[in-house]
Amino acid sequence: MQLVPGSLRRPAIALLAACVALMAVTGVRFAGYGLPGWLDTTFGPRFWALQGRIPVLLDWLPRFGELKPVTVMTFTLILACAVTRRWRGAVLTALAVPVAIGLTVYVLKPTVGEAIGQAFPSGHATSSFALAACFAVLLANPPRRVPARVRLLLVFVAFLLAAAVAAAMVANQAHTLTDAVAGAAVGTGVVLACALTLDALGTLLRPEPAAPPPPAG
Repeated sequence: MQLVPGSLRRPAIALLAACVALMAVTGVRFAGYGLPGWLDTTFGPRFWALQGRIPVLLDWLPRFGELKPVTVMTFTLILACAVTRRWRGAVLTALAVPVAIGLTVYVLKPTVGEAIGQAFPSGHATSSFALAACFAVLLANPPRRVPARVRLLLVFVAFLLAAAVAAAMVANQAHTLTDAVAGAAVGTGVVLACALTLDALGTLLRPEPAAPPPPAG
């Protein structure tokens, strides 16, 4: 079963391209190589103002982006895929989430992040959006008939939670807004790239149907 249905393949590719472009723009232009970027100076103080209004929520939300909860949620998705025999979905989740986190922690932070003097991109945003994107891909073509409105609502809630985790990190001043936006782009982009690649590999490796025998006589 395809992870990304044919009708959604072009939008998925366009969104992947947008994630790559957003990552490049936030890392090079807006961050300004150590100087506060326009995005941060314009919108950052609005997030910081939330500290005095909802301190308990801002302390609680970032926990969803920590390693243990992310690991538990990842294994839960993998288990759900295994129970429903969605093996390609299980491979997607097991591959995409660790790759997205590893790309952020071991590649982008030590290179781009150090160059611009920021914790760039946000690991909390990366992991949260990677999980939300996996959930969205799995619901794009479910094995059982689920009403479209229900699927859209579930996907909306997943991305809303991911955005809330990223926003809480900005409000707590643990990250800038560019860090959070870049993390969201990395998490979403890696999942889309993995899903499209797995679909392409599945198509290439699928055996061709046997040709029907010629009619007798």
